[in-house]
Amino acid sequence: MKNWLVAGMAGVAMLAACSPGEGATARAQAPAAQGSVEVRHPVSGLKVIDLVVDRGGKALRFKVELADSPEAQARGLMFRDRLGDNEGMIFPSAQPGPRSFWMKNTPLSLDIIFIGPDGRIANIAANTVPYSLDSVSSKGDASGVLELRAGRAAALGIVPGDRVSYKVP
Repeated sequence: MKNWLVAGMAGVAMLAACSPGEGATARAQAPAAQGSVEVRHPVSGLKVIDLVVDRGGKALRFKVELADSPEAQARGLMFRDRLGDNEGMIFPSAQPGPRSFWMKNTPLSLDIIFIGPDGRIANIAANTVPYSLDSVSSKGDASGVLELRAGRAAALGIVPGDRVSYKVP
């Protein structure tokens, strides 16, 4: 699976990786639809939240794992070999800054989407190379990073400038 190195301006580094199998998040979502239970991913144990990419007025909806702690960001999607069409992982940042990821221990190719402080996609690193130790970086400051299965951004027409919205509980 993919591992990513997330490096902030302060030089704090965290490893992160990609998401699980097709439909795993969808199966975990059933209780959330009823609004009574916090939804956790069956593989990672992370909270699952809704995320929307506004693509030219069209809402593209995803169920994403929330990597909101240093431990979750360090683990990310490492060692995972499946990610559903509408699944992903979001790495929110308390302070916007340059972000950098790598694919160490990540067998799944990903699209890494860097979200600027304005909530719009700044840049996309498409079809990353599994297990690569090369850095994949944001162009400027990022307030979040979204990982999707490789090719999903292009297939859905997601491009820089599209707005990303999600709420961290």
